[in-house]
Amino acid sequence: MMKPFRIAVAVMAIALAGPLAAQDGEPQAGGTLNVVIQPEPPGLMIGLIQNGPTQMVAGEIYESLLRYDFDLTPHPQLAESWEISEDGKTYTFKLRDGVTFHDGKPFTSDDVKFSMDVFLRESHSRTRTYMEHVESIDTPDPLTVVFHLKQPFGPFIGIFEPGTAPMVPKHIYEGTDFATNPANNTPIGTGPFKFDEWVKGSYIHLVKNENYYIEGKPYVDDVYYHVIPDAASRAVAYETGKVDVLPGGAVENFDVPRIRDMENTCITDKGWEFFGPLSWIWINMNNKPLDDLKVRQAMMHALDREFAKDALWNGLGKVATGPLSSSTRFYAGDTPDISYDPVKAKALLADSSYNGETIRLLGLPYGETWQRWAEAVKQNLTEIGMKVEIVPSDVAGWNQKVSDRDFDLAFTYLYQYGDPALGVSRTYMGNNAAPGSPWNNVSNYQNPETDKMFNEAAEMAKPEDRRAAYKTIQDQIVADVPNLWLLELGLPTIYRCNIKNPVNTALGVNDGFRDVWIDKK
Repeated sequence: MMKPFRIAVAVMAIALAGPLAAQDGEPQAGGTLNVVIQPEPPGLMIGLIQNGPTQMVAGEIYESLLRYDFDLTPHPQLAESWEISEDGKTYTFKLRDGVTFHDGKPFTSDDVKFSMDVFLRESHSRTRTYMEHVESIDTPDPLTVVFHLKQPFGPFIGIFEPGTAPMVPKHIYEGTDFATNPANNTPIGTGPFKFDEWVKGSYIHLVKNENYYIEGKPYVDDVYYHVIPDAASRAVAYETGKVDVLPGGAVENFDVPRIRDMENTCITDKGWEFFGPLSWIWINMNNKPLDDLKVRQAMMHALDREFAKDALWNGLGKVATGPLSSSTRFYAGDTPDISYDPVKAKALLADSSYNGETIRLLGLPYGETWQRWAEAVKQNLTEIGMKVEIVPSDVAGWNQKVSDRDFDLAFTYLYQYGDPALGVSRTYMGNNAAPGSPWNNVSNYQNPETDKMFNEAAEMAKPEDRRAAYKTIQDQIVADVPNLWLLELGLPTIYRCNIKNPVNTALGVNDGFRDVWIDKK
């Protein structure tokens, strides 16, 4: 028996009428939006490339079935409603009528099935993993698509955003080599903006989709994404009026207060709820003495993370309590204590197997803030009696060393995608620890009990059951200290105050520009 997904019904009118975030005055049509993009994306076919810059630009070209508000509640997008069966194994989506791709061809359930069952199964590693839970997809008519799952998969309703489940045109990609299809250079989606031009090293230009299915949107005429490699130059571009929007991380943290205080400048830390960027330090437990729990506990209590937040991140973000960000579903803040306590840290270290070994700390080569953070961590660990050497590297070198497990400690941050089954379990599952990737269970944390609990929690149909299971998982992982959790990163979007509503979903600037308007008064 099917039952309506009540949240979808309740919010449908809101999603059809306006943005997920509150409007700021009466929208005005027209104008050009200028945004920083850095680094320059390697491509814009979001079904093939999933790095941050690609998602930022292509999220305005491609769409998925749903959007997600700041609480991660799903809202209609290409799907206008949906139902989930009582047993949690059947998802039925009703699609909007009259939607077309940018080339004028209609968007139908055949495109949904092709995108999910063929294109993304082949080309998108993360979505391929989620689709392993899907037994089959039916398309009883052009505006209905039915997913039949092998077993309940609680986070399934949370995967339908453009970075994970972009809807690609079947009529362009079917029967082709996806990676070499010429359309990859001129991407075609259903989104509010169409691809116009890409001048490599300079800018990417998107123009308004005049045939967008929501009347009157988008409000702005076009969007320029400016490629500006140097952080100081990006700040200057904002100061001089060349750009209007600085996405999170576009300028160095120490520059944020100065820019924030400029005239006609607004700032928000919203728009990261879906990603939940969490920073930590990998502990290579293959290396002694890091396999000793007391050494790991000592290091955890040695880290002054409040100092890092206040001095290095200008008070932005939150001190992490464990493996989940507070914006991720089923977060539990009352995990075992991992607070700063250098006295306790020294006692634990004295009672451990640590014997004066030099610990190699691999910093994250993402700018001065991260370099300063590595120095602060070295100082914290030195103060409790450890010897630490910071290993310099560039991005390619960092990727290689972490993939090869050639480190003792290594900075990182990863996205959580709103649900522990989507973005957390991958970094703690014992069968996902093979060298060769810098994004899997790099620490080689092995706990069959948590593996079992992760698998069971993902397949629970009732949210309250999942919450209880993930509370147990978080407590156990924090007790085992496979990583040194640092901060839930605060990556503010800075923008001119007359640019209205630039961040209006849990994906921030990655999918919200259909609702942006410019106050020209």
